[in-house]
Amino acid sequence: MKQQVQNEINRLVSILHNSQLPDGSWEYPFETGVITDCYMIILLRSLKIHDEELILGLVRRIKSKQYRDGSWRLFRDEAPGNLSLTIDAYYALLYSGYEKGNEKVLKEAERFIKSNGGIEKAGILTKLLLLITGQMKWPAYLKIPIELILIPKFFPLNFYSLSVFGRSNLAPILLIADQKFSLKTENTPDLSNLFINNERKNHAFVREAANWSSVLDEIKGIVEQLAGIPEELHEQAQRKLKDYIFQRIEYDGTLLSYFSATFFMIFALLATGSKQTDPEIAKAVNGLKAMVYTIDGAQHCQYTTVHVWNTSLISYALQEAGVHPSHHSIRRANRFLLSKQHTRYGDWSIHNVSGKPGGWGFSNSNTINPDVDDSTATLRAIRTYAASDSANRHSWEKGISWVISMQNDDGGWPAFERNADNPLFSMIPGGDTFLIDPSSVDLTARTLEFFGSCTHADMEKRAFKRAIQWLLRRQENNGSWNSRWGINYIYGTWAALTGLNSAGYQNLSAVKKAVQWLSSIQNPDGGWGESCNSDIQGEYIPLQASTLTHTAWALDGLIAVSDHITPEISKGVNFLLKNADIDNWTEDYPKGQGAAGLFYIHYHSYRYIWPLLALSHYSQKWL
Repeated sequence: MKQQVQNEINRLVSILHNSQLPDGSWEYPFETGVITDCYMIILLRSLKIHDEELILGLVRRIKSKQYRDGSWRLFRDEAPGNLSLTIDAYYALLYSGYEKGNEKVLKEAERFIKSNGGIEKAGILTKLLLLITGQMKWPAYLKIPIELILIPKFFPLNFYSLSVFGRSNLAPILLIADQKFSLKTENTPDLSNLFINNERKNHAFVREAANWSSVLDEIKGIVEQLAGIPEELHEQAQRKLKDYIFQRIEYDGTLLSYFSATFFMIFALLATGSKQTDPEIAKAVNGLKAMVYTIDGAQHCQYTTVHVWNTSLISYALQEAGVHPSHHSIRRANRFLLSKQHTRYGDWSIHNVSGKPGGWGFSNSNTINPDVDDSTATLRAIRTYAASDSANRHSWEKGISWVISMQNDDGGWPAFERNADNPLFSMIPGGDTFLIDPSSVDLTARTLEFFGSCTHADMEKRAFKRAIQWLLRRQENNGSWNSRWGINYIYGTWAALTGLNSAGYQNLSAVKKAVQWLSSIQNPDGGWGESCNSDIQGEYIPLQASTLTHTAWALDGLIAVSDHITPEISKGVNFLLKNADIDNWTEDYPKGQGAAGLFYIHYHSYRYIWPLLALSHYSQKWL
């Protein structure tokens, strides 16, 4: 067993060494299904940008992902398929001009759409897309007051009480909706055949509007208290929204490196007077094009790039596997990471007035939107390197100070900014993952793990005690923990176990209960696997198959808190060794979540990172 484990560690280390880019980073793709591919086609056709090679490549990829029932899905076992995504795909393929409505692909999609309620039953983002591109008319009753941005920050409900992700998407949407803007071309297809009741197609927002009513009423009530002439307030709000957007455009032209925010920004600029040929629009489109990555011979428009996340995790995993910090691969990786440390104030500082820049973001072009998870991941990677000279040590200390400053008042840690968790926004469809950024189990636990293992912090300090207490209160009755950014209960439970162990709490009854839960859900083949349906249903749903990543998470959690090799650990290790080269749908299955029921993430680097970490920790402890 010892030699088999070491051989697999060596194999994974070799793969990662050989895939490093010259700048020291790793560029494994960030794959999010076909939704961004669909939107990219619609954007290019709407702007009359004739990049036929890209459009045809995206068409091929979208077609290859269709299921036999005519649908497209967010993940393999999503039943009966995803209506909104299928509408998006149908629209994009038809608008591309390379598919006709009477061809098999679209006919089967049309049948699926109609049998599941038609466009009337689509989700809010798909309906926004249809409004913006002229497939539906903006309803008169849909009035979201853009004066929201003028509400002072001391009011409980204001623009800045949204999450930064919510703001960056909502700001352009507010401008578009305010102008009731839509853009059609002579080649815009007619989707009226996808409405079940075509006479009611312009009233399809009734259901959503009812869900928003309490939030909208609250906003309107506050706006009415603002001093000023309504017209002047409105114009001021328009200017402030545009200023908000322009101040957050990254050097590649994207809005905070997000595909969706950039997509909406382009239409918002058009809605407020920009021309399709204006430089800011051309640069934004080119920024989105730069995110295109070829996967298995097909082009995919990534939601964002993932260089920093990949590089921090891989550098750390290599070091845990025994690669010395002085190795050229680690030195190059850490130089890259240090070059990506943020030096500018971003939205995080709105609710963190005493904090100073020092965090890290997710993507290659991210300079003002750091997050806690990328920051602790990077700090893990550079922890030894930081001691090599005073400049590196200063970067390390700035990073640690920033992470500490981001702790929420409830004791947990969020992703992007402090205390952005107004429960009123969760009443909006998708608002619980789109508009708020509360403390999460995975980020809180991973932050505790970092401070315990990498800085040997005193876990009796009040800040860490509060975090531990917050984490323990979030344990489910069955012993598991839910998570925000991974799939899902396995990821959360792994994070909690490794965090509590690092903090010195491995003997708690909560830990024993979590170990029992992980043991109870192990598959007969020795592995673990969890469905994305867990995220949607709010309870653990097995995948009915094992994956390398889920197995590595569960195994690493058990290794962290066990004082001897248990049968579950032995079977988990054997699964990783026997299935190291597995190449089937389980490795394409999403392991990360972006927003519940909206998009999920397949990290191509995960099949190497997490097995390497689990096997390395197994080897360190017992071999």
